[in-house]
Amino acid sequence: MSWLLHHSVGGAQNYEHTPRADTVFTCRAILVMKLTHIRDVIAVAERGSLRAAARHLGVAQPAITRSIREVENILGVVLFERHTRGVVTTAMGETFLRRAVVVQNELRLAQDEIEQIRGAESGHISVVLSTASHLTLLPRALERFRRRFPHIVLHVREGLIANCEPLLQDGSCDFYIGPLAGCQPSHQFLVEKLFDSRSVVLARKGHALAGSVSLADLVPGKWLSAADAIADDNELDSLFARNGLPAPVVEMFGGCGLTTLIAAVSSDLLALVPDQWLVLPNIYTMFETINVAEELPSSMTCVVRRAHLPLTPAAEYLCDTLRWASQVYVAAVTHGHKHALFSDKPPLGLVRALG
Repeated sequence: MSWLLHHSVGGAQNYEHTPRADTVFTCRAILVMKLTHIRDVIAVAERGSLRAAARHLGVAQPAITRSIREVENILGVVLFERHTRGVVTTAMGETFLRRAVVVQNELRLAQDEIEQIRGAESGHISVVLSTASHLTLLPRALERFRRRFPHIVLHVREGLIANCEPLLQDGSCDFYIGPLAGCQPSHQFLVEKLFDSRSVVLARKGHALAGSVSLADLVPGKWLSAADAIADDNELDSLFARNGLPAPVVEMFGGCGLTTLIAAVSSDLLALVPDQWLVLPNIYTMFETINVAEELPSSMTCVVRRAHLPLTPAAEYLCDTLRWASQVYVAAVTHGHKHALFSDKPPLGLVRALG
């Protein structure tokens, strides 16, 4: 085994049977490193202490301590700095962790893929959806998906592409659906357009500026920076600047869709949100849109996934189901039935439009 490894490292013409020191180190690392080592390092890094990692994994703390020490001996570096309240990952530890997370995720996905190809209906899927995608796509897609894969565990998070791109890269997230929000994903990803999105100005019912017809009328208003920006983080400033207006006063930043909705309905704060939010049942009993003459930001709602590796069969089915839900949404908007998307009995016109 040592000779074969050295042969590979040294090239086809090297027939020495006594490997170099660096080859011995490589051989030793390959032979000794175990999947449980990777699991334990990730657990300690995520939980912040040996005790918490042991509790999470259901093993004794001395076993975790021994496992981490073995990995450090194999690599010849320190992965964690020990403190009274836990551990902190070193620079070398961060380097190892990036690779370890990818290895663990890919092995999990490989196992799920093989089992699903063999007919099993188990496994995990992790996706990130924008708030607007939650509202317009998930309700109908979820019902259809659960009928086909009732035993798959779904992990659905709210966010934008900037937040989840690292998760897509290391396999922690299967795919993202939402606006690109000013980001241009790298060549590592496939980007597929589903439909166009535009922004609307949302205000609580009875807002003093509800009758405004231009952005200039909204200059005195106070703003909430919504969690679901479809252009970029500075879209409000850019919008007002393009129209020769002073920067809007932003008094609150909404970290998620629920925060944005609660803040907007319970205050005089204005919010620039995707028009998909208007599908919420009874939204017009709480809010009204302010129709201004200026063109508001627009974007594409897209699917973003890794280019070099396929989704598992179950994840592919979920993605297909969300594509179908996007077609339902587009048909509903086209035929004037947007508010029927949450209805158990969609209008006949929408049913016909969907075939």
